[in-house]
Amino acid sequence: MNPHARNEHTLLKRACLPIPASQRVAHYIKIKLSLVAGTIHVEYLNMLRKSLIILLTFIFSILFFPKQTKAIENPLAAPNNLFGIHILDENDLEDAANLVNSQGDWGYVTLVIRADERDTERWQKVFDKMRRLHLIPIVRIATKQLDGGWEKPNFDEIDGWVSFLNSLNWVIKNRYLVVGNEPNHSKEWGNQISPEEYADYLETLSKKLKSRNQDFFILPAGFDASAPKSKETMNEAEFLKKMVEHKSQIFENLDGWTSHSYPNPNFSGSQDDVGRGTVLTFEWELKFLKSIGLTKTLPVFITETGWAHDMDAKANGYKDTETITNNLKGALELAWNDERIVAVTPFILNYQTPPFDIFSWKNKDGGFYEFYYEMQKLPKKQGKPVQIVSVDVLSIIFPPIFPNNGKMVGGIALIKNKGQTIWTGNEKIRSRKFNLDIELEPKVIFSDIEPGETSIAVFSTVLAN
Repeated sequence: MNPHARNEHTLLKRACLPIPASQRVAHYIKIKLSLVAGTIHVEYLNMLRKSLIILLTFIFSILFFPKQTKAIENPLAAPNNLFGIHILDENDLEDAANLVNSQGDWGYVTLVIRADERDTERWQKVFDKMRRLHLIPIVRIATKQLDGGWEKPNFDEIDGWVSFLNSLNWVIKNRYLVVGNEPNHSKEWGNQISPEEYADYLETLSKKLKSRNQDFFILPAGFDASAPKSKETMNEAEFLKKMVEHKSQIFENLDGWTSHSYPNPNFSGSQDDVGRGTVLTFEWELKFLKSIGLTKTLPVFITETGWAHDMDAKANGYKDTETITNNLKGALELAWNDERIVAVTPFILNYQTPPFDIFSWKNKDGGFYEFYYEMQKLPKKQGKPVQIVSVDVLSIIFPPIFPNNGKMVGGIALIKNKGQTIWTGNEKIRSRKFNLDIELEPKVIFSDIEPGETSIAVFSTVLAN
């Protein structure tokens, strides 16, 4: 035996390469080993072995590792900007962002999707735009309009709603969904009032949505707390009691509470009034809910509120815009400065025809009333809602083979953004989707990678043992 071959064989055994001692190594391996001070180094082979393990783990994890269970997030557990606004049209999103994110970030927008508007392409574009503008959607679903009212929801359409709503890539992890609107008004329920039917519909929709995705954050319809008992309306307290009598566990289907805390009477009350029919209606509602069996804590979403105004000196009997400005400031500083409130979205940013033009924050000339600009100036929090980060490694162009501080670094991969965040290339992105601690460096070749887009990125993983 050639003595050099014996030395090579002995060293290569430690590298786990089964090469017979009786044969020349050159016949079986085409990698050149460097000889330094009489010792052959095999560290490179070890690095290749570890890289191969990582690559195989990627493949195995993609094919076999189960998805993580999803669940809603507590919106008040992270920094939260409660400022919001209610809009009618997606063309108002920029004006909404300029209002609710001025001096802050990640404010809220309440918007309505009707049954005859379930167009996935349209609403995905809306959500993508809201993602860029850092606006959190609160979606209220509605039926179709009738003369002077709305159709009663059809149970046969629930599956259609579930399929449509689940087809969208939402802006943040929590998918805030309001089921209906003021069902204690007959005009909102096909000219009928039926607490029992509403409870059934709410429960059925909630369960079906949750069965598809646990991130749906279910909110009930906001009620008209000032509605009297009449042929067209039902007292909110009576409506809620009847719901509970029909479905004793109905509140278990809810993740939060929706409130229409309008300053009545005549949408002209004081910001200092308390109780039912005021800017503190939500507080009265929570106390009443507790009295009829609510045991869980429900964070509050005030999706409608606001004062009717005189549209800058028009003699319509409502308060002037300067008074509205002071009222809004006062309510935000006191009544709505409450740790239970997630969002306050006054009604409405832009509505230029009766009967809701008296609530509009935008005037007929294309500008805004005084209170819009004053609300812009108020200090707001830098919201940090939870978003899903999901990385799909389409192909590994170059595996991470360089050890560095407990990691293998230097990998280059073709990746796809399958989450909710926009990758700006300014910070590291971490994910465990593939049963590995994947870390995308702030070296994404192309920045501002939106969900659904692909890019070349540098990545690293935890060093394989």
